Amino acid sequence: MMPGMPGKMNPRQMNQMMKRLGINIKEIENVEQIIIRTDKKEYVFDSAEVTLMEAQGQKTYQISGNPRIVERKESIPEGDIKLVMEQTGKSAAEAKKALEQTKGDIAEAILKLTS
Repeated sequence: MMPGMPGKMNPRQMNQMMKRLGINIKEIENVEQIIIRTDKKEYVFDSAEVTLMEAQGQKTYQISGNPRIVERKESIPEGDIKLVMEQTGKSAAEAKKALEQTKGDIAEAILKLTS
């Protein structure tokens, strides 16, 4: 390895070089929780280290920690519940239960509650 290459630099020299290149790295303090949501799961980091790197106007976040993975339950939109209530005269709880049973199918939920 050639002298002055990053493998031989101490952290102070590395930080100075990165500043000259316009790269700024800092740790985000006091992070309490991070949640990454996908369509099927949530990755919940209750304690994690977060580092922010800013270079050429772009921000990159690095998360270090161990998440607990939670399966997401599909939720019924409020608008769907209200529509079923209006069409059937049933309560919000009844409308929501019918929508859950029909996997969100509004027409089927209305039929279920009116027949």
